Amino acid sequence: MSTSSGDETMTLDAASERVGIVVRTKDRPAMLARALDDILSQRFEDWRAVIVNDGGDSAAVDRVIAAVRGAARGRISAVHHSDSRGRSAAANIGVQALTGDYVVLHDDDDLWHPDFLAATVDWLDRNPGDGGVVARTEIVYERETATGLEETGRVPFWPALTAITYAELLQVNRFVPIAYLYRRSLHDEVGYYREDVHAAEDWEFNLRVAARHPIGFLGDQVLAYWMQRPNSTGALGNSMFLLESEHEYYDRRIRDEALRAYVAGHGDGLALFLARYVQDEVSRQLDERRTIGQRLVGAARRRWRARRMR
Repeated sequence: MSTSSGDETMTLDAASERVGIVVRTKDRPAMLARALDDILSQRFEDWRAVIVNDGGDSAAVDRVIAAVRGAARGRISAVHHSDSRGRSAAANIGVQALTGDYVVLHDDDDLWHPDFLAATVDWLDRNPGDGGVVARTEIVYERETATGLEETGRVPFWPALTAITYAELLQVNRFVPIAYLYRRSLHDEVGYYREDVHAAEDWEFNLRVAARHPIGFLGDQVLAYWMQRPNSTGALGNSMFLLESEHEYYDRRIRDEALRAYVAGHGDGLALFLARYVQDEVSRQLDERRTIGQRLVGAARRRWRARRMR
């Protein structure tokens, strides 16, 4: 095992792994231990992992790594940040510390099916034109108990999903990092995760990739588990819930930046037309759902307001 401290990063051994796994963590040693057990349970074994401890207790992280037995311990490294630098910076530090063909973000609270790496690596090996591949995902709800975490239920994530398309990604992110193995070379082509985007960094990166390359989809079997704890706060909380307002803020910010870039190159004609068209179309659809009586009352009120304005 090799580690680093402070804000320094390091690359693992000279030998290049097929898959580089980035594990972002902060003050959740029990979850980190579960995540490493999950990685060690993979049927595919040609991987290296870097744990990015983003401002948490470094000794606790080192103890978790030291507990890994056998040769696998030599495939795990850690980068310790004395202060938190954020989710995007942690992801970038991890990616830059790895040299493999493929990359995946395995956050400390999510899990895989034992065949996840074998299936996704096989897909990308067989489909060289794809930038990455997404596995079917299940949301697993869990709660804190006196003895640890207890599963409380499961639901499919995007159960009707049959493919990953750029058009649908424009609406909303269709996959989460735990389900996505992608080519390391994409970072050389489209750049790294934006460090000024703190809650939607994966979606913004996915948009840049999908605009240039198809993304495959493995839909026959659930291979990734997005663990959620709706009632947890503090260190055990989910970013999905704790950063809900930031997700909304950065979603709007990303869209506004893209719109302004489009207008700068093409003028505001289409943007103005679509803004009014969407407004009118929504109003029309809402009006169709109203009863005849509601429509008549609405029409009478509009005529009354019009007369008052004369």
